[in-house]
Amino acid sequence: MRIRRITAITAAKITAKFCRMVGKQGETLAGKVAMMIDPGILTFLAGNVREKIFVVCGTNGKTTTNNLLCSVLEAQGRKVVCNHAGANMLNGCVSTFVLNAKLNGELDADYACIEVDEASTLHIFPYFQPDYMILTNLFRDQLDRYGEIDITMNLLKKAMEMAPKMKIIVNADDALSAFLATESGNPYVTYGIRDRVFEKTPVNEIREGRFCKRCGAKMEYRFYHFSQLGDYHCSSCGFQRPEITYNASEISTKKGLSFRVEENQVRADYRGFYNVYNILAVYAAVREAGLPVENFNELLAGFNPENGRNEQFQIRDTKVILNLAKNPAGFNQNIAAVMEDESLKDLIILINDNAQDGIDVSWLWDVDFERLAEDGINSITVCGKRCLDMRLRLKYADISSAAEPDVEKAIRERIDHGCKNLYVLVNYTGLYASHNILKRMEEQG
Repeated sequence: MRIRRITAITAAKITAKFCRMVGKQGETLAGKVAMMIDPGILTFLAGNVREKIFVVCGTNGKTTTNNLLCSVLEAQGRKVVCNHAGANMLNGCVSTFVLNAKLNGELDADYACIEVDEASTLHIFPYFQPDYMILTNLFRDQLDRYGEIDITMNLLKKAMEMAPKMKIIVNADDALSAFLATESGNPYVTYGIRDRVFEKTPVNEIREGRFCKRCGAKMEYRFYHFSQLGDYHCSSCGFQRPEITYNASEISTKKGLSFRVEENQVRADYRGFYNVYNILAVYAAVREAGLPVENFNELLAGFNPENGRNEQFQIRDTKVILNLAKNPAGFNQNIAAVMEDESLKDLIILINDNAQDGIDVSWLWDVDFERLAEDGINSITVCGKRCLDMRLRLKYADISSAAEPDVEKAIRERIDHGCKNLYVLVNYTGLYASHNILKRMEEQG
C-alpha cells in the first residue's frame, strides 16, 4: 500500500507540474490521477493531520474565509494544508493533500483548511470527517446547476449527519444556515452582527429565507444587514436568530474595516462590508481551535488576498482590483464595495456562460446595477461571451457602457486611457484568465 501511495503522489505532482507548464491549473486532474492509483489516499493523508481539519462551506465567501484562516494559522507557526486556488470538489480536495505530501508518502501538517463545494460534501466526507465546518451563508446561485436552495440545504443536512461530532461555526444572521446548524444535532457556535448597522438597506435586493424552514410561516425581520442577513424571527413557531457567540459591534467601513469582537478591536485594510463576516468567521474558528487572538490584527495585515478575491495589482500608474462576482447577492455586495470608493473609477464587468458559470444568465436582472448610476463611475466596459446581455441589462438601468468581448483588450484600453483606478468584476471562468492577464501586465510594468 505504501508503494501505491508513493506512486500516486509522484504521479499527481508530475501531472500538476505538466499542467502548469501548459498554462492550466491542474489541481483537479492531479487529484483524479492520484485517486485512480490509490483510492484510499485521501483517507490516509487526512489522518496525518495532527490537530484539526476545517472545512468551509457556503455560497459566498468560501475562498476568502478559507485562505484567511490558513494565513492566520500559518502566521502562528502552524503547518497548514489548504486548497488556496478554490478547487473545492472531490478531486480538488484530493489534490490539495497529495500535492502537499512528501515523496515518502507522508503528510506533515498541523491543520487542514479545505474549502468544499456544498454538493461535494457528500463525496468528500466518506473519506474523512472534519472537526469543524464554517458555514458562511446560503444564497441562490446558478439555478441551472444547483437548483433551488432547498436542494443545497438537504445536501448539507446529510453531510452533517455523516459527521455528527463536527462542530459547526455558523453565520447566525442567515436564517437558512442557522436553521441547518440548530436542527442538525451537531455541536455549533455562532457568529454575526447583533445590532443594526445601516439605517437603510436597498429595498430591491433578492432576499432568500422569507419563509420559516421549520413551519412554513412568513418570517419577520427587525432589520437587514444585506440580502436576507439580519435579525429574524417566526411569529408562528418561535424559530429565531440564535444567540450570537462571536458578535461584531462598533462596525466602521471607512478607511478599511474595523469592529469589536469580545474584548478585541479588529482592524483590516479591506473593502466591502461583507468582509466583516469573513473576518468574524475566521476569528471564531481560531478561538474555537484554542489558539491566541491577541495579535489578530497583525495576522490580518499579513494576509494577501489572491485568486480574484479583492486581489490588488499595480500596473504602471493604475491601481487595479480584481474580484469574483457570481450571483445576485455577491454582485450587490461587490457593487457596494466599489461605491464605497469615493474617488473616480473605471469598471470592467466580465460575464461568461460556460458550464462552470451556469448557462442561464437571467440572474443579472436580479442585481442592483442601478447603483452604478451614482457619481464616481468614469466608465463601464462589458466583456466576455455574454457581454451584450450585460450591456442590455445596463441599458435598462439607463447606464451607458462599451462592449469589448476580449477582457485583455478592455484592460489595456483602460490602463492607457482610464482614470488610473480600475475595478474588474468577473464570474467564474473569467477569473483565472483575468488574474493571469493582470499578473503578466503587472510584471511587465
